[in-house]
Amino acid sequence: MVSVWEFLKGDRNSVDAGGQFKITLTKSRPQHAITGSAATTGYLYVNLHWAARTADGPAGGGSLRRFLDPRILRPLAPESFNRPQLNVDLDLACLYELADGTRGVVQPLGQLFGDLNRPPYIKLSGDDVYGAPSGETMYINLEKKDQFKRLLIFVYIYDDTPAFDRTHATVTIVPQSGPRLEIKLDERAPAARSCAVVLIENSGDGQLTVRREVRYVHGFQSDLDRLYGFGMQWQRGYKDGPQPPGV
Repeated sequence: MVSVWEFLKGDRNSVDAGGQFKITLTKSRPQHAITGSAATTGYLYVNLHWAARTADGPAGGGSLRRFLDPRILRPLAPESFNRPQLNVDLDLACLYELADGTRGVVQPLGQLFGDLNRPPYIKLSGDDVYGAPSGETMYINLEKKDQFKRLLIFVYIYDDTPAFDRTHATVTIVPQSGPRLEIKLDERAPAARSCAVVLIENSGDGQLTVRREVRYVHGFQSDLDRLYGFGMQWQRGYKDGPQPPGV
């Protein structure tokens, strides 16, 4: 159980409900190395989960404000009472660069779900358009770790849905052993349509370095590409159309 002091000071390391040690990557602690067998065995699981804020709800921090509010002794009405929920469609995706120079993207747009046994050795489980409890999950084949140069995990918002300030989104990275890594997308970026979440790099010494990015951009994949220098060519893509983004 987390103490009141730990809650107030914002302790970033904890044990999750399943009993597994968890590290939250933050601005002050942005990096973690996955080493040993955890970096080379089985799959690396990357999960995106989100929930929509109410249409006119507060921007965040309600729990802390309630704790410090002198009116805490009186009943508080639920924040979501009679407030409509906003539909949000966040997508989990990955820009990759392999050791042989191959570059591409794994994403729901164009049904580019990837492959675990052939390049790019990355597989997206599917496209969750409602923010279900399981969210969206991506699998990375760590037995092919030497084939990876860098992987940029990112999240984007599909057409005509609210921006990141309308969601509670979290990306969780789970290796085969060791702590799971949590990255919260809780910064206010009302105009952003995409967010570079983490950059995973093969350092060449038997470990994978996971670095928190959380960089919001107003555009989409091509803007993230330019920001990180992948150098690919893009075209408009549709989830249910025949024109996926080209590489």
